Amino acid sequence: MPLLKSLIAASSLLAVSVCYAQDSSVLTKPVATVNGVGIPASRYDFILKQNMAQRGEPDSPELRKNIKETLINQEIIAQAAAKKGLDQTADFKTMMELSREQNLVNAYLHDYSKSHPVTDAEMKQEFDKIKAHMGSKEYKVRHILVKTEAEAKKIIADLKKGANFSKLAAEKSEDPGSKTHGGELDWAPASNFVQPFADAVRLLKKGEITPAPVQTPFGWHVIQLQDEKPLKLPSFDQVKPQLQQRVQQEHIQKLISDLRAAAKVEE
Repeated sequence: MPLLKSLIAASSLLAVSVCYAQDSSVLTKPVATVNGVGIPASRYDFILKQNMAQRGEPDSPELRKNIKETLINQEIIAQAAAKKGLDQTADFKTMMELSREQNLVNAYLHDYSKSHPVTDAEMKQEFDKIKAHMGSKEYKVRHILVKTEAEAKKIIADLKKGANFSKLAAEKSEDPGSKTHGGELDWAPASNFVQPFADAVRLLKKGEITPAPVQTPFGWHVIQLQDEKPLKLPSFDQVKPQLQQRVQQEHIQKLISDLRAAAKVEE
């Protein structure tokens, strides 16, 4: 959901904004004056701390100078734009309306995330769900992809007669990513493959070839299991930050769905 991703990204930005908007160290005097208009020190302080928090930049005279110069240039250009009346155009007013609405969205999502923090129990549940989906093994397979079932059956018959799998893959496979490698795919858990390709792989023993062609949205496959090994997954603590973000996204997705369901929308 592109909208959801943009909303989540915006809400994380707001988290920094809200954190620093009320900093007691904000200065009271303008950092500079342009044509009699003062640039608020609070604006300078906000951008400084935003850079430090989000980009990991250390406080330094160079950073402070760059921020001041940017604010001065912005004020000069903004004054020039206002002088031309650009702040009175329909497009500009629309942009301001959209900006206000987006900021309200950001504030609402930030407030919701703050009042609904992700718990360890939720992250552990998500971790267990991912583990169950991925399974306990990863597989090394090769395949030959063709357009028709008849072609795939002919390849299986040829392989039973002793034909070379790699040679047939190079000659006949429609998969450009693997045909030049004898049909070989990278090590992966079965869950990484499209079904019913994944189901077929789970049923094979090392060295076996699917007894019948396997159909997927890509075409017809002849699959051979070359090897398998236990799947090594990172520990819960190693992926905890990603789990927190994943669960938070689910929270926000449900929030948006609930709000949409309760709203009266006419098109």
